[in-house]
Amino acid sequence: MTWRIVPMQRRHLAGFQALLDAVARERRYLAFLEAPVLAETRRFVLANLRRNAPQYIALDGDAVVGWCDVVPRPRETLRHGGVLGMGVAPSHRGRGIGSALLQQTIAASTGRGITRIELVVRADNHAAINLYRRHRFYLEGRLREYLVVDGESHDALQMARLA
Repeated sequence: MTWRIVPMQRRHLAGFQALLDAVARERRYLAFLEAPVLAETRRFVLANLRRNAPQYIALDGDAVVGWCDVVPRPRETLRHGGVLGMGVAPSHRGRGIGSALLQQTIAASTGRGITRIELVVRADNHAAINLYRRHRFYLEGRLREYLVVDGESHDALQMARLA
């Protein structure tokens, strides 16, 4: 194993941005088709760092090859919950990186008092759905025609994990 899981830091921003863009451009896994501009990505990462949100990356050498974060809900009545986002570089899929990222991020989330982690995943992303199920995420509902990519509608699944 040449990769390792570490907390996100400012110095990882460019690598995170590049990976986010690469995964988005696959047009299959994320709700956007390209990464936000670097300034917006920087605001997102720095805001998460300020509020100590669980935010981890996988590094292979110095290259960012995966990420996982849980963004806590802002309202007082929802603060026990957060929204999960993650991705792994195509070149590094199938090596256990997603599972390791999830395990670390879930543990950090629980340690910060987050007892509900939710996500939305495309219904045809069977590898991700199976990964989430292995980590005790359960189906809460189907979101019909949730995404439209290149004129084609795709259903998504709402999943959540309770501590």
